[in-house]
Amino acid sequence: MNQTTPPTAASMPEGHLNALLTAVESKTVIITGGANGIGAATAKLFHAHGANVVAADLESSRGAAEALIESLGQPSRASFLPASVVDWAQMTAVFKETLRQFGRIDIVVANAGIMETQPVLDMEDLNADGELRESLEASRVIDVNLKGTLNTLRLAMFYMKESPPDSPRSIVLLASTSGYFGGTGVSAYIASKHGVVGLLRASQSAAKRYGIRVNGVAPFFTPTHITAGFAESWKAAGLEANTVDGVARVIARAAMDPTNEGVCLLTAGKHVRDLESTRMQLLPSWLGSDTAEFMGRAMRFFTEIGGYVLPKARTG
Repeated sequence: MNQTTPPTAASMPEGHLNALLTAVESKTVIITGGANGIGAATAKLFHAHGANVVAADLESSRGAAEALIESLGQPSRASFLPASVVDWAQMTAVFKETLRQFGRIDIVVANAGIMETQPVLDMEDLNADGELRESLEASRVIDVNLKGTLNTLRLAMFYMKESPPDSPRSIVLLASTSGYFGGTGVSAYIASKHGVVGLLRASQSAAKRYGIRVNGVAPFFTPTHITAGFAESWKAAGLEANTVDGVARVIARAAMDPTNEGVCLLTAGKHVRDLESTRMQLLPSWLGSDTAEFMGRAMRFFTEIGGYVLPKARTG
């Protein structure tokens, strides 16, 4: 099996990306978590190339979102819509209002995410009776990062499947290197981002039925609010870091290259690699060629029967 990485957005020249971004003019982009950090940088990038942008974020982010919109060249082509990604009614309202304001939805970036502030596996977190407390914060991290991404993905597919013929029909899920590697100890965040990678893989067959492309981006260390606790130490160690603008450009690569379907671009400074194609290439050496061949036949079986046959709901 050929072990070389095929040409993808991972190796795309900057000029090629700029050419692809010309196609975003007059299109509409929804970005969750769009008021700050990577989300705001992504909104600026798409807007600079002529797109209408909608920053969907918490009401508490209104000030940052309004400042972002005011900084754009044409604020009339941008909107802040307050919503929590875990609230289905609020997120539905975001999509409906976007259609009302701009008439179309072409690209959705599921960027909203949080990280726990206390260790989830801390066995010293006890109540007055000496019993281990439930980690409510861990549940919230998993809800926002995984349930919120699933909500965004489902609504994006529903409202995008009737998009005009010239629409990119593109969804980008923000995973993380923590969705592939799990050594940093932030248990809820790592589990949730592994779930986002699972959504990326599981969504492909349904998305293709509607002509929708779903791709992922997996940023490594990027200076934002959730990495502030070790940003200076990282810099002092001489380790290369992303910038929010650099991650935004990788998101644009994932969204705008029509050859991308099911890719997940790791971005670590100057390093950009498609993790999904690499994983597929390495399956024989990982599983052994005999097991890889069997798993391939098994997956073809599911394709031939139209997908996994869901069990009936239990009534008792």
